[in-house]
Amino acid sequence: QVQLVESGGGLLQAGGSLRLSCAASGRTFSRYTIGWFRQAPGKEREFVTAILWSGGDSYYADSVKGRFTASRDNVKNTVYLQMNSLKPEDTAVYHCAATMSPYYYRDRSYDYWGQGTQVTVSS
Repeated sequence: QVQLVESGGGLLQAGGSLRLSCAASGRTFSRYTIGWFRQAPGKEREFVTAILWSGGDSYYADSVKGRFTASRDNVKNTVYLQMNSLKPEDTAVYHCAATMSPYYYRDRSYDYWGQGTQVTVSS
């Protein structure tokens, strides 16, 4: 069992930066790939990034590549999402999730989800 709690969301202007955190409980946290997904009002949930259990590999959606960076600290059981150069289209509820599946880009591959944190970027 893994429980996930996101934090760090907020309201900011375009061009700003924000760091989200995903704190996990569970002794096997380090074995899971952690993904970030987001969902804007009226839109489907979309993949943002995933970082493998080792922390050595991470993958990004084209829309955030070069602006967002995922990292993890397996000692603190926490994954971070550093978001720079934010745009209004980044506005969404951001969720972290955990999976052992290799299909990290599919939301249905994930077994555990956090409740989400709101990010709002104004123009």
